[in-house]
Amino acid sequence: MELRQLEYLLAVVEERSFTRAAERLHVAQPGVSSQIRRMERELGQQLLDRSGPEVRPTQAGTTFLPYARAALDAVSGGRLALDELAGLVRGSLSVGIVTSCSSVPVTDLLADFHRSYPEVEIRLVEAPSDQLAAGLRAGDLDVALIGVATKAPEGLHHRLVVDEPAVAGMAPEDSLAGRGAVSLAELCERPLLCLPRGTGLRTMLEEACESAGIPLRVTMEAGDPQRLVELAERGLGVAVLPAPSVRRHGSRIRGVEISAPGLRARIALAWSAERAMSPAGQAFIDLAGAVLAPS
Repeated sequence: MELRQLEYLLAVVEERSFTRAAERLHVAQPGVSSQIRRMERELGQQLLDRSGPEVRPTQAGTTFLPYARAALDAVSGGRLALDELAGLVRGSLSVGIVTSCSSVPVTDLLADFHRSYPEVEIRLVEAPSDQLAAGLRAGDLDVALIGVATKAPEGLHHRLVVDEPAVAGMAPEDSLAGRGAVSLAELCERPLLCLPRGTGLRTMLEEACESAGIPLRVTMEAGDPQRLVELAERGLGVAVLPAPSVRRHGSRIRGVEISAPGLRARIALAWSAERAMSPAGQAFIDLAGAVLAPS
């Protein structure tokens, strides 16, 4: 049995198609089919059900898949260990950033990493925090900057890099603009402008409202904090934003503290707690730890 046969099998199962698996692997489709049939003959079991419109694992295939993944992970881990021993940092790095990540100098961080490790190919993905966390757990991402709420991300290691108060941002002429603070109940009486579901601050707001038994009514949402500032400035609602996003716009918008409870905008650098980290990923974590500090 060869490692490529295991790779072919996993690709077919994940893509549910020999053709799509071959395209993903950049090999000819007949080669994928013949290698898997060869492995099935060697094992004496049919691993794939080819009778339907989509290819699916048989009972034997389902039983065998965890061992195939473990074998490939073990080989990958061995290669990583040897690379680390040799002091090599190469290969690829998949980095995720939360859609509303305006408080972290991501571009500068990636540029610094590229200058230090020019042979590493960097892939950047922007998405809500819950999708990024799922990508880290699945192994699709190496590291990600995600928003975190009150609970630590399940199955992930994380290092907090931003911890800022959230404020209610509103037009200067709003009746609440002169207040020192606004309660959560008062805030939720207004049309709210928020970051999308799955972002850390939105999750924290939802959890606070649920805990207090206060209905949350979001009338508009946007992934770009700048867009929320513009909407609030024009009197379309009250925006829930990190304090720096409001402060940097000066007199255009007023920021009022949200009390009882105080909300925080937190961003963390996260990576899987279950998978071995590549040398490139570890180098990025080390660089980020040196450059970024909680604000």
